[in-house]
Amino acid sequence: MAGHEFFEPADRKRPVADPTAAEPLAAEEPRHSCDPAFKHGVVVGFDGSTSSERALAYAIGMAHRSGSGLIIVHVANRLPTTVWAGCEPPVFVDVPDHRTEVLGLELACADYLAEVPWILVERGGDICHELEEVGREYEADAIVVGSTHGIVGRIFGSVAGRLAKRAQRPVVVIP
Repeated sequence: MAGHEFFEPADRKRPVADPTAAEPLAAEEPRHSCDPAFKHGVVVGFDGSTSSERALAYAIGMAHRSGSGLIIVHVANRLPTTVWAGCEPPVFVDVPDHRTEVLGLELACADYLAEVPWILVERGGDICHELEEVGREYEADAIVVGSTHGIVGRIFGSVAGRLAKRAQRPVVVIP
C-alpha cells in the first residue's frame, strides 16, 4: 500500500551508543553501497511510463548541464499477502520483478543516454521513500519525477505530490 510506513516492533532490542566510543553508532538500517562517481547527481524515478520517460529526458538534460551523473531508480512492486493463521497483520512480499531487467536493457540500448554517465538502481517498497532514500545516499542535487495522471493519483495522492511534501532536497515534477 503506497503511502503507509511500517515501523519495527517496539520490543525489538536496539543497540545503544557507548558515550566513550570513538565513533557513533552507524545507521540502524543497512546502507546500500553507492558509486562515489555519482555523488551529487540527479535522481530520476523511472518505470517506463510516458510521464517517466519525459522526466528521464528532463533529468538527462539537467545532469548534462550540471556535469553530474544520472541515477535512474526503478522501484519494484511490493504486494500485501495476508497471513491467515493467527490473524496476523498483512505481510509485504517482494514480488520478483523482471521489469527492472527489461528497463535496464532498453536504457542500455538508448542513444540519448550516451551523453551522461548513468546507473540503474532497483529498490522495493514505497516509491516516495525509496526515491528520497536513494537521493540521500547519493547526496543528490535533485529528484526528478513525472506527474501522475488518472483517478488513482487523485484518490491516493500522487507520488510527485507526496515526494514534494516530504523530500529533503529539490523535487522537479515534469507534466
